Amino acid sequence: MGDTAGNSPGPGAGSSATGEGLVRRRRRRWIRGTALSASVLLLAASGAGWALYAKLSANITPDEAAAAELARYERERPTALVRGALNILLIGSDTRAGDGNRKYGKDLGTERSDTTILLHLAADRDSATAVSLPRDLMVDIPSCRQEDGTRSDPVFAMFNHAFQVGGSACTIRTVEKLTDIRVDHHMVVDFSGFKEMVDAVDGVEVCLKEPVDDKAAKLKLPAGKVTLDGEQALGFVRARKSLGNGSDTDRMERQQRFLGALVNKVQSNDVLLNPVKLYPVLDAATSSLTTDPELASLGGLYQLVRGLRDIPTEHIRFLTVPRESYVYDANRDQLVEPAAEKLFARLRADQPVAVTPDNSQKVPGEDTGSGGADGPSPAPTFRGNTAAEQTCE
Repeated sequence: MGDTAGNSPGPGAGSSATGEGLVRRRRRRWIRGTALSASVLLLAASGAGWALYAKLSANITPDEAAAAELARYERERPTALVRGALNILLIGSDTRAGDGNRKYGKDLGTERSDTTILLHLAADRDSATAVSLPRDLMVDIPSCRQEDGTRSDPVFAMFNHAFQVGGSACTIRTVEKLTDIRVDHHMVVDFSGFKEMVDAVDGVEVCLKEPVDDKAAKLKLPAGKVTLDGEQALGFVRARKSLGNGSDTDRMERQQRFLGALVNKVQSNDVLLNPVKLYPVLDAATSSLTTDPELASLGGLYQLVRGLRDIPTEHIRFLTVPRESYVYDANRDQLVEPAAEKLFARLRADQPVAVTPDNSQKVPGEDTGSGGADGPSPAPTFRGNTAAEQTCE
């Protein structure tokens, strides 16, 4: 009895224990309620995120026909030599089909490659090299499957004829035959998609040494620093008559400088880290975009872009494949050898490519030294520029 009485808590202790229990019960209810609310918010956010992911992925058109055609010729395609290195063929289509493209000309039922760039990403993702391939370059185009199901005859013709005859698959096979470089992925974008991408980053700044007034390109710009919107940017990269010397060479160099400015814009205004800024860019980038099936989703593109975002701008290089006027037609181009093969060999082996400014007097592919007894010859240097360079002073 005494022990029982002695172990019984007094009135004060009982009140304290009851109060602490009540606090604990309330805390548990609050934690459960907060957890439930957080779960609801998480699910809602996940649902919204999934909806946005699905929308962006649905924007991309998978190029199933090209994949099937390339699989048919797998045995003749080059072998990738360096694990982790990637080669992506970027094709700008001049199609007039679609509401956003009709004002640039009559839809003739065919489309050509207005711009083609072979982008090489180093295996360590410390550098990227973008090589422009002139549309007037004379090349061997293999027999390709045409839109009506028939097959074209092999032909020696201008490079952009490949896209007109057999679309992206024919262009890829032509590039691989020309360079012996395996094309891992490809992207095709039209005029509308290009404009939307520029507008999504709030324009791209370029520097013009002289004012521009080009009625054909519908472009009128003052001299000095100018921020181009999507429509102006399209005119800027396509103009021939009023910018430079009117050659395709000058136009490709202008395109390269613009792409460098675009890279700088994306890296400088924290687009990749700000969801509010990133979504419209992704929406624009995926709209009007056709890719190989592996890239035809937001996840596939993310895996690609993730390796690009940390490359220093001075390691992002732009150049045009070494070429000269075609011997039988001054309005066409042919490769300069052995300079072109030196470039292709370095890309195949995932070796760095050195570039020097476009106004340099160096011969494309010219060695920067004699080598010889003092050691091996240094790497060849090609005319070009980097994303870190200014378009003018």
